[in-house]
Amino acid sequence: MTTEPDEQSGPESQVEVNEPKRRVGVLALVAVVIVILDIVTKVIALAALEGSEPVRLLGGAVYLQIVRNPGAAFGMATGMTWLLSLIMIAVIIAILVLARKLRSAGWAFGLGLILAGAFGNLIDRIFRAPGPLQGHVVDFVSVFAPDGRIWPVFNVADSSIVVGGILIVLLSLLGRDYDGRRATRRGRDGGDAEEARS
Repeated sequence: MTTEPDEQSGPESQVEVNEPKRRVGVLALVAVVIVILDIVTKVIALAALEGSEPVRLLGGAVYLQIVRNPGAAFGMATGMTWLLSLIMIAVIIAILVLARKLRSAGWAFGLGLILAGAFGNLIDRIFRAPGPLQGHVVDFVSVFAPDGRIWPVFNVADSSIVVGGILIVLLSLLGRDYDGRRATRRGRDGGDAEEARS
């Protein structure tokens, strides 16, 4: 009597066994924590700083003051609030679609920061004056001088987007892909780059 080969022991099953774990949980945890931190710090800043003079901290290295920003992160693209809102929605959707394929903890952390930043500022765009998709984002941190004279006033969400973006760029430069693969450089013979699981 012949026995059929065990399908579970083939090469395909070996690939599945060695497959890095999905990192959706890391992305979700980072995003939730940062969004909560962003909301809480904005509420506290509005309660403590609205209508007040800038608060000087660390010998003038940091100033706390309320600035309502109709533009993008760090005050860019002022006057395009509705378009920025749509871009944020598109970024959020793109990250959520990619989340199912995430197998790199670094990518999950970086995209979680970007997702949190986009979502945190989108909340302001939707719920703050002057209206839905046109709301002004609450910024409250100015460095080295008040009123954003040296560096634009920002908030936790802005910082999250920048740090997440830098992390993703670094991972890409190091050849680490979102699916957990590490791409090696092309060999001397000009062949295609090999990929190894990280």
